[in-house]
Amino acid sequence: MNQVFDPLNLLLLAIAVVVFFKLRSVLGTRTGHEKTIDFPPVEKKPASANGADDRVISFPGTGEEPPHGLPPEDEPPVWEGVAEEGSPLARTLERMKELDPSFSVKHFLDGAGAAYEMIVTAFAEGDKKTLKPLLSKEVYQGFVQAIDERRQKGETLELEFVGLDEAKVIDAEVRDGTGALTVRFVSEVITALKDAEGNVIDGDPNRLTTVTDIWTFERDMTSRDPNWKLVATEAADDGE
Repeated sequence: MNQVFDPLNLLLLAIAVVVFFKLRSVLGTRTGHEKTIDFPPVEKKPASANGADDRVISFPGTGEEPPHGLPPEDEPPVWEGVAEEGSPLARTLERMKELDPSFSVKHFLDGAGAAYEMIVTAFAEGDKKTLKPLLSKEVYQGFVQAIDERRQKGETLELEFVGLDEAKVIDAEVRDGTGALTVRFVSEVITALKDAEGNVIDGDPNRLTTVTDIWTFERDMTSRDPNWKLVATEAADDGE
């Protein structure tokens, strides 16, 4: 009468338990310990005055401008959910909104998160063609140098991007109409650096790792081009 102890149900339960522990052994458990991928740190340079090398491509998923369904008086503050009212960050975001009424932090973060995954994956694969249009000249040169050094040593970086846990604006700046947004990314990856013989010299191909990176994106807020470019990278402090 009781279907719970039906042999088929017991068999399915046993299979589910085996699958659970198999996944657990592969992905590991969270330790609360965060690290960064070894991107070359590149400091932010002053915005170019002549417009040279300022072209960027659309962030993945940002082919259309954000909707403008709400009248201005009903639109929530641009800083809502991002910063405290009256804070330096909120005031800077308001200034960006004044320069570009279509500016939306959510729209920016959606694109930045997609671009982050694309850049991380391309860096691991040594895909310079994908990286070049996404990065400023200085950042691209730093990434290329790191990729070339890795290849000269015969090393390979294996990386599986599992998911993005957080993309948070932590700083903003406007100078001469050019806006810069600094984002703290927290993602989960499985990564391993291997030498020429295939030995793992860093990371673990069987364990999930939480990674924190801080990147700065920039664009001319007075331009009709809504796209941003990556202009600086830095390692996150342990206390971030």
